Amino acid sequence: MTLDVRLTLRTHDDALVYMTYSGRWVVPPDLRADIADPSERRHIAPARYYFRTNPLFETGAKQYAWLNDIVCVGSGYLIDGGIAYKIAQVV
Repeated sequence: MTLDVRLTLRTHDDALVYMTYSGRWVVPPDLRADIADPSERRHIAPARYYFRTNPLFETGAKQYAWLNDIVCVGSGYLIDGGIAYKIAQVV
């Protein structure tokens, strides 16, 4: 699957950060039924599928303005109710 995602994040101090990312999510055929099942998907180890992203951030919040100027890579993984990410800045 080719990813094309756009979302708005609200920080703990109520700042808004717009995040966009593209990437790839590859699920082996034998896992597809479990990935589609909300009660099972969170139990699948992230090492069993490939979910990689390259997020970009945009914000007008001064305390997070540094996000506007960085490049990141990340990996996604399934959790209860959605997806979480481990994101790292490329230095």
